[in-house]
Amino acid sequence: MAIMYRLLRHKGAAFGAAVIALVVILAAAASILYPAGPFEMVGGTFEPPFQHAYPLGTDGLGRDVLTSIVYGTRVSLLVAVVSTVVAVTIGLLVGAVSGYFGDRLDDLLMRITELFQTIPSFIFAVVLIAIFTPNIGSIVAAISIVSWPPVARLVRGEFLAIRHREYVEAAVVLGVSTPRIIFVEILPNVISPVVVLASLMVANAILLEAGISFLGLGDQNLMSWGYMIGEGRSTIRDAWWLSVFPGIAIVVTVLALNLIGDGLNDALNPRLARGVRA
Repeated sequence: MAIMYRLLRHKGAAFGAAVIALVVILAAAASILYPAGPFEMVGGTFEPPFQHAYPLGTDGLGRDVLTSIVYGTRVSLLVAVVSTVVAVTIGLLVGAVSGYFGDRLDDLLMRITELFQTIPSFIFAVVLIAIFTPNIGSIVAAISIVSWPPVARLVRGEFLAIRHREYVEAAVVLGVSTPRIIFVEILPNVISPVVVLASLMVANAILLEAGISFLGLGDQNLMSWGYMIGEGRSTIRDAWWLSVFPGIAIVVTVLALNLIGDGLNDALNPRLARGVRA
């Protein structure tokens, strides 16, 4: 409760949480608000925005841009959250094993981690998706594969700092099993920085998915913000709203997630907190 109180008193984090809550509600209620779906042709082509029937205008096929943005929240959030969960799980396991056992196993795992980090994440993700069939499953897998190394390095560093503390040594002397020491004695003490990093990873995953879909490697059967921007780039001069509005949705959502991450950093690390911001 104290952590939640500090988080909500952080004005930036509170604003970010409100924005993300709105995005989640829109994603959950998309089918209720717009039962026809995002691919339904409902009006004329390239109708400008700020009209009564279609507040954000229509695209070249007569599809409502607002409906597409609301449905796009589903894909963007789904890809971001699932890929982050997978990446954090992989990073936790690799970092925990590397930091606890050390020696040659640590060297091996860290060299593998560094190998993944030497390749630009966006290019690596695009190559992986291009190799396999572009769909939501391959997008999630690709983003997960390129996102886990920072988590592994963070967890390894925390394990190296904790593994020789008195309570860990006492557990070893008492004959506590290694998995229990790793997952019960040490891991709960390294979760705080991982949670902060995970909130930023969700924002990064949204940007990666948008870039991938912009290049035409997204799931063509699902509407996403990146797909909308990619579809509208050829008519950006005449129908600017096709790219601008989904772009604003991406910017606002990513900004909100970064504000939440900043607030979590202060709430979960009181010693590093800069106090409640004015």
